[in-house]
Amino acid sequence: MKTLIAASLLLISQIAAPADDGGWIKYPGATGAGKGKHVVLIAGDEEYRSEDGLPMLGKILSQRHGFDCTVLFSVSPDGSIDPNAGASLGHPEALDSADAIVMLLRFRKWPDEAMKHFDDAIRRGVPVIGLRTSTHAFQLPGSSKFKDYNSFGKRVLGEQWVSHWGRHKSEACRGLIEAANASNPVLRGVTDVFGNSDVYEAAPPADAQILLRGQVLKGMTPSDGPASYSKKRADGKEQPINDPMMPIAWTREVKNEAGKINKILCTTMGAATDLTSEDLRRLVVNGVFWGLGIDVPAKADVSIVGPYEPLMYGFNTFRKGVKPSAHAVAAKPE
Repeated sequence: MKTLIAASLLLISQIAAPADDGGWIKYPGATGAGKGKHVVLIAGDEEYRSEDGLPMLGKILSQRHGFDCTVLFSVSPDGSIDPNAGASLGHPEALDSADAIVMLLRFRKWPDEAMKHFDDAIRRGVPVIGLRTSTHAFQLPGSSKFKDYNSFGKRVLGEQWVSHWGRHKSEACRGLIEAANASNPVLRGVTDVFGNSDVYEAAPPADAQILLRGQVLKGMTPSDGPASYSKKRADGKEQPINDPMMPIAWTREVKNEAGKINKILCTTMGAATDLTSEDLRRLVVNGVFWGLGIDVPAKADVSIVGPYEPLMYGFNTFRKGVKPSAHAVAAKPE
């Protein structure tokens, strides 16, 4: 009986207090296919509330599927989460044991010491799931040894920042499956994707397998119909806004400078509000399974662990004074 009680107390302590206010939080894996694999999720953008969305994804991956998860944040000197602290990355050493990376970054200016941990992980061939503004993840100074990462979006993920294709904050996105690639395992169980962030202009390279295209909607709700007008692309050519629709999710397999292959899932969706879409969460979770070579479930459990109340995206709209420990999982997750 004493042994059982002690084991129970240990389990509760692992679930209830996996936090560290040095700019990161850890979620030990429960049971599941991901047991023994470490996923590092990096939140660091000023606009799309990755500091809300990535802890939520970490809880799902750990509590529903058994992955050990560590979420890294940008923090202010007092240890509170500060998306505007572009040079900050809490506990980059976690990347040294990463088996996969999920990232939502925008124009980060990490020092070389932090970038080395990221670079080492990429060179090991870890799979990367890049969300939304990760297409323009870095804005490193010319003096950085890692300044080539300023083109990480284009070189590795498959696209950089181009433009808002749909009208920002007034035209939402419906994700439609690319019929030719409907059997891709990353799309298992994915049928209904909606996000209230707009469609980005994107033209991934020929080696990318497009999974979803983004239908620009007339408004900001799932019931709104498709928009109908023409617009000039970055190359100057004009086309109807939804013909063809822009790619919003794709996979790639990229050989890095160390000769290793990085499996890539990139989606230009991923705002914290977008992630209220069950099937968008499923796409991301499926991407982790696929990237790690683990069989993708027929319909992965992506039910949210605990409360999730993401803020609407926007600059300087984040919750002030929040420490990473505020994202701890309750002792008895739902």
